[in-house]
Amino acid sequence: MEELIVGVKMKVNEQRNKIMSQVVKNLEQVYDPEMPSISVIHLGLIYNIEILEDNTLVKITHTLTSPFCPMADEINQDIQKAGMVEGIKECIANCTFQPPFSMDMVPEETKMAMGWD
Repeated sequence: MEELIVGVKMKVNEQRNKIMSQVVKNLEQVYDPEMPSISVIHLGLIYNIEILEDNTLVKITHTLTSPFCPMADEINQDIQKAGMVEGIKECIANCTFQPPFSMDMVPEETKMAMGWD
């Protein structure tokens, strides 16, 4: 019986990992139009990705570079679309400004690649 449970858990974890990989890959193709050379994930705008409800719901918590971003709706929609991978029935893109974006959130690799020191 325990082997069966372990097998099921492994299958669920494999499925979760596959979903997470696909979502991250998709987010690497979502850009803030004001910074079109850096994806939202590489800018540090993605705070959290959750896979919920038996791997059928993705919740992505993110921020924007500014609360007054004129492209906020478009970015939010693109992030939501990025979460809609195979097997997912719903993706919620939750924008927050807690904590607010700062350059400290940009990963070091991105800063180096962009020459931002």
